[in-house]
Amino acid sequence: RTTSPMLRQVARQLASASVAARHGGAAAPRTFTSSSARATTVLCVRKDGDVVLMADGQVTLGSQVVKPNVKKVRRIQPGVIGGFAGATADAFTLFERLEMKLEEHPGQLTRAAVELAKAWRNDKYLRRLEATMVVADAEHIFQITGGGDVIEPEGGIIGIGSGGPFAVAAARALIDIPGMTARDICLKAMTIAADTCVYTNHNFVTETISPGDAKNADGDAAASKDTDAKETKKEKK
Repeated sequence: RTTSPMLRQVARQLASASVAARHGGAAAPRTFTSSSARATTVLCVRKDGDVVLMADGQVTLGSQVVKPNVKKVRRIQPGVIGGFAGATADAFTLFERLEMKLEEHPGQLTRAAVELAKAWRNDKYLRRLEATMVVADAEHIFQITGGGDVIEPEGGIIGIGSGGPFAVAAARALIDIPGMTARDICLKAMTIAADTCVYTNHNFVTETISPGDAKNADGDAAASKDTDAKETKKEKK
């Protein structure tokens, strides 16, 4: 009589949990191992003042393509864009938290990203969320993970997901070619990744930050700081 691998794995997990309980220990915490985090491609490129964030639209469950046109990038605030790989609900929860951090620290994406990473790692609820994020403004691009990592790439190129390494390699090869814009580089690199990675399709969704968007975002941040300062003065009076 044979036992399926899945049943054997469940039995081992139950046995280890039982042993830990008998010795007064706790079961091992959930770690970031979701396969869904690998099954996509998100690429961000900054060149000549333009920042382009592009992602494919495929959602894969095991060997099945569930949906071909999911939007994995969004504009978080004026002048700030983000994309994700991983569980959709988890990613949108993290986007909401990042938006809250940006409201606390207007115009300071670096500080907001670090504060989010700290909360993501330390909070009992947030650390169970399985996603990887890429966020960018006109000056910075960051990859944020549940392990507390806030990574700023060298050269203004970063990619996540299963096709990320292919897209990043292609973008690095194209970044110095005269006449190619950030959007052109993203499109060509994502096409190469989609042709190479089985978890990536050609339904690309794009968000862009131009130099004009950056100026508007700086103006909004300054206005927000002025408003906060006036409210503080009123409270002191």
